[in-house]
Order: sequence, then C-alpha cells, then structure tokens
Amino acid sequence: MIQGALPPTGDIRGGEYRVACARALDKSNQDTSAAQPKSRWKADLSDALNAHSLLQLIWLASPALPVGGFSYSEGIEAAVEWAGIDSEANAIEWLSDQLYLSFARGDLALVAQAIPAWRAGDVERIRALNQWVIATRESAEFFLQTEQMGRSFVEWLKLHHTDTAEVFADLPASYPVAFAFALSRTGATTHDGCLAFAFGWAENMVAAAVKAVPLGQSAGQRILARLAHEIPAAVAHAMRLGDDERQAFAPLLAVLSARHETQYSRLFRS
Repeated sequence: MIQGALPPTGDIRGGEYRVACARALDKSNQDTSAAQPKSRWKADLSDALNAHSLLQLIWLASPALPVGGFSYSEGIEAAVEWAGIDSEANAIEWLSDQLYLSFARGDLALVAQAIPAWRAGDVERIRALNQWVIATRESAEFFLQTEQMGRSFVEWLKLHHTDTAEVFADLPASYPVAFAFALSRTGATTHDGCLAFAFGWAENMVAAAVKAVPLGQSAGQRILARLAHEIPAAVAHAMRLGDDERQAFAPLLAVLSARHETQYSRLFRS
C-alpha cells in the first residue's frame, strides 16, 4: 500500500547515489593534499548531484524507456487519413495545437501537481489525481494507453526502487501518475520534471508523425525543434492551473482515436 513517508529525493534508484557520491568525494579529498580548500569539494559535490539529476531527467524522457510509448500515435495516424495531416507544415500545426489545447491543460498540468504530492506523501491527493486521469480518457484507446504504459512504468520502477511494489500495491497507476512518482525521486524541481515529461511526449509524437504521414528524419527534427521551443511556455501554463482549470476536452482528438481502431491500414496500437 502507499506509504505516507517516502525516501529522500535525489536519485531514481532510491537515494543511494547521494551517499555514494559523498563518500567517494570524501575519500578523494583524503587522498589529496591537505591544503585542498574544503569549499572546492563542496562545490564539486553540488555539481555532481546537479549533473546526476539532469541525467535522470534525460533517462526518464528517453523514448528508449521500455514502457511502450512508441506503439501509440495519440490520434496522429487517424488524423493522416481523416484530418488532412499530409505534410510537415500540417503536422507541425497539429502537434503544436495538441501540445497547448490538450496535453498542457491535462496530463502535463496533472504531473505538475502530482510531483509535490508524491514528495509530501499525500496519499489521498495521489489517488484523486490518478482517478482523474482514468476518468478523463475519452476513448478505449486512450484508456488502454495510460493503463498499459502506467503498468509497464511501474515494472521498470521496481528495478530502481525497492519500495515500488508496496507503493503501488493497491494503486493501478496511470502513466502520468507513475511518471510523476519517478520524477519525485529525482533531485530536479517540479518545473524541470515537467519539461522532461513534455519533451518525452514530444519525441514520441514526432516519431509517430514521421512514420504515419510519412516524413523524413530532417522534417521530424524541424518539428521537434518547434515543439521544444514551445514546451517552456506550455509548462509554465500547466503549472499555473488548478484543479478546476485542468481539463481533457479535445472532441476531434477523441473522435479520431475512436475511429483509429477501425482504420483500414495502421501501424500503431489501437
């Protein structure tokens, strides 16, 4: 069951790195000249921890994470057939709109709220946020995606946190809630965690567009560059939203997701 008291933040493997890093630097300090100023070692330790937090965010945002994100197009494949997404320009506009009108107002805003809730050990808050995700999936495909990716993410977390099985024993976590748990165990700020979550989403969506439209790799990189430019503003907006402002209302996207399962030819899971 979810525990109210969580281990200290600072490492997705449960915090061991902070201790190991400190010990390594202490030993290095002892082996060098006694004249070495202590302030330098404190700065080095701080830099090492900051670098490690950054690497954790890069790791979590990686499309290579074994959670199955690559198998979903979130409406893009259906939009190619029924919404005119047939070029790089159209794909850019579609994904930019999806970032602002759907993702930032919904899952991204929820992650911004879930990270501090996990760190505070607020069990009831986590359950409420998780239920919101489940209740707002507008198609069977969207529900399958958040449920399957959440389940797979929890299995991956078990490799890095000894308390994962206990924490999620009676919580069938959605993907955003599970991702927020991982972010809460890093030393990163909520803002930086949201940037990582958003960039991971953008990479998956661009990869889907490249395959489904189809587009070339250079076109994909131009789309990703556009989204990367817009993500900071989307994160800032998401972090300002309260419970009454968070929403998951995107009718056309929901219709396309529902139609996807009967699409004649498709690459992505439905």
